[in-house]
Amino acid sequence: MTAPARPRTSEQLIRAEEPVLAHNYHPLPVVVARAEGSWVEDVEGNRYLDMLAGYSALNFGHRHPALVEAAHRQLDRLTLTSRAFHNDRLAEFAERLAELTGMDMVLPMNTGAEAVESGIKVARKWAYDVKGVPEGRATIVVAAENFHGRTTTIVGFSTDETARAGFGPFTPGFKVVPYNDLAALEAAVDDTTAAVLLEPIQGEAGVIVPDDGYLAGVRELTRRAGCLFVADEIQSGLGRTGRTLAVEHEGVVPDVLLLGKALGGGIVPVSAVVARREVLGVLRPGEHGSTFGGNPLAAAVGTAVVELLETGGFQRRAAELGVLLREGLTDLIGRGVTGFRARGLWAGVDVDPALGTGREISERLMREGVLVKDTHGSTIRLAPPLTITAEELRSALGALEKVLG
Repeated sequence: MTAPARPRTSEQLIRAEEPVLAHNYHPLPVVVARAEGSWVEDVEGNRYLDMLAGYSALNFGHRHPALVEAAHRQLDRLTLTSRAFHNDRLAEFAERLAELTGMDMVLPMNTGAEAVESGIKVARKWAYDVKGVPEGRATIVVAAENFHGRTTTIVGFSTDETARAGFGPFTPGFKVVPYNDLAALEAAVDDTTAAVLLEPIQGEAGVIVPDDGYLAGVRELTRRAGCLFVADEIQSGLGRTGRTLAVEHEGVVPDVLLLGKALGGGIVPVSAVVARREVLGVLRPGEHGSTFGGNPLAAAVGTAVVELLETGGFQRRAAELGVLLREGLTDLIGRGVTGFRARGLWAGVDVDPALGTGREISERLMREGVLVKDTHGSTIRLAPPLTITAEELRSALGALEKVLG
């Protein structure tokens, strides 16, 4: 008999990936095997506090009991029908998500990039069918330093050369303007504009929070110009900033919301375009679809996510603990931190470049048992699960203070 294979170490598993996995990521050298709540454990049994939460996909922590239960329950009944047939979970998911967001209709998809691509298609269709833009001339205005996904259309209007280089030719029809600049936006909008597509807070750029009044100004500008305001809340939405949606901080209601990440509860990929009826109502059978979009398992988990958010407890928790996060980061200004931007439980932290790159700071934090992710230059991002305790958050801030000291 062949002896059972011995479990491989972290080092062996990382080395085994090298020849067989595409090198499109540069992960920290930690191999996660188990997780619960705000904590993950590697194959050797070392524990780490997760201060990234899957880029907000794990807003409710790892393996939240209500979400795991919903998934288990559905796994025993039905997982996939395709949209060739109805399923008994989709109506409730769409009803409750529409009610939570104050919208009318839902287009269920899988990944965030699919939601963005779907939103682009819907905006263009609306421009031709409702606004009356001549066929083939619809444009969409986007912001510099944006991050909306990795498909060829999306990277075509990115200003990040790492994301763009080598992937052209790109889809036409997009205008790029500086973020947080209403005058530039107004100058770019014309009769061909189908939509303005923005992140209410730019995540990948370093958690860039716009000036007060910017989002309200975008809403008013798009209303006057007769075009759509499409808000990409894939990272910023569903409790992350202390509100259900980041646009709520300015009392803004966009025409279209793009949701993802946390909508799947860290269990399955779930995304959605949520919009007013006159916008999503332009789609007809055969014009758009997804085999897995709105599948019963995704709908069951998504409904459980909406149920958690309907209480308002996670939003309040993010707001309250966000105060602690801001206070802790403020104390580090001039002590290794040169600046930060934060809203709720989400922060971009600029570290003195003399102390290391964002990657180097992330590696040092990893050795202290805290997981974060760098972005450009010497900036790191903090986005812990909304289930994190005050004690755990203070511990993470203490680890940051230590590695900067």
